[in-house]
Amino acid sequence: MLSSQQLKSFIKSTEEKVLHYRYHKISNDTAARVLQQVVLEKGKLSLGLKKNANQYAQEVLGSKDYAPWLYVYSLIAGEFKEGWIPDNFYGSQVIHKIQGDYGKISFLKPLTNHLFQKELGPDLAYYINGQWFGTHFKPLAASEVLRSLFQNTEKIILKLDQSFQGKGIFVFDKKNSSLNQLEEKGNMVVQSFINQHSFFDEFVTSSVATIRLTTVIDTAQKVSLRAAYLRLSRAQDTHVKSSNHIRIPIHVSSGILAAKGYLPNWNTIDKHPDSQVLFIDKQIPKYQECVHLALAQHQKMPMVRAIGWDMIIDQHENPIVLEWNGYSNDIKFSEATQGPCFKDLGWEKLRR
Repeated sequence: MLSSQQLKSFIKSTEEKVLHYRYHKISNDTAARVLQQVVLEKGKLSLGLKKNANQYAQEVLGSKDYAPWLYVYSLIAGEFKEGWIPDNFYGSQVIHKIQGDYGKISFLKPLTNHLFQKELGPDLAYYINGQWFGTHFKPLAASEVLRSLFQNTEKIILKLDQSFQGKGIFVFDKKNSSLNQLEEKGNMVVQSFINQHSFFDEFVTSSVATIRLTTVIDTAQKVSLRAAYLRLSRAQDTHVKSSNHIRIPIHVSSGILAAKGYLPNWNTIDKHPDSQVLFIDKQIPKYQECVHLALAQHQKMPMVRAIGWDMIIDQHENPIVLEWNGYSNDIKFSEATQGPCFKDLGWEKLRR
């Protein structure tokens, strides 16, 4: 008969196995769907590439559970590359060791400017636990909120805590906004609507584009840029959504767009489907300024060793941080199109 301690240990072990199975199944089902779409465009994955992926997953990463995303990366790249980090390996083995609970601070949107001690985003006010605050966390009377928010702008953006992939983001107009409408959304940061640089308006004018930069800090405390891509919305959207976005890799050193962008189903296009503007050789304006800003700010958060920065250049050519993602920032798109991005960091050795 099991002792009380043995029973608790058995239950905990069983729960961990169930969660492990469920996590990998969801991730690998996603990889399988992506692979099916990529096959339609590029043809089947060769047996040689599949063998390499299986072998690497088993021998280096410790399980064939990590092979499906390697299949996707290999078919998109047209070859197998050692050093790739599968999406589910990153999520199950790497994140808790390089980001952990400190990375989860990025879920709390009102804290960004306060944490970095810099006005990174165009914050107007914060709504936290039923209380309104100004940008320096001075309490704001309810009667003053709407006047304060719309004093210098006709549109505002609401970003809820733990908003991600375009979810939990709302656009409100001055003419049809009430305090109750705002408050019912929950804890949030309220920001002014950004007028983006004309470069991005060439592609789409209905929403603000997003430059995603991924920076890391290595064991020697050196911060570096590892991946970059541009996210564009469709013409009917008010903001960029993962369910409907277009992603175009950006050359990390030069800031020049790749010739091909990717639809949500990972099939490629060479121009925006609404504006018909080509991607090839387009130079992101003030790209180096964006990179320098991301690197400098990451140095202020060295305990979070991988950060995804969502940025944009405004009409006055200023780089603006829309948000930072310090926990579970997406790497699979960059790995597939630009990777391996993290080969020298030893992440493959973090397996449990």
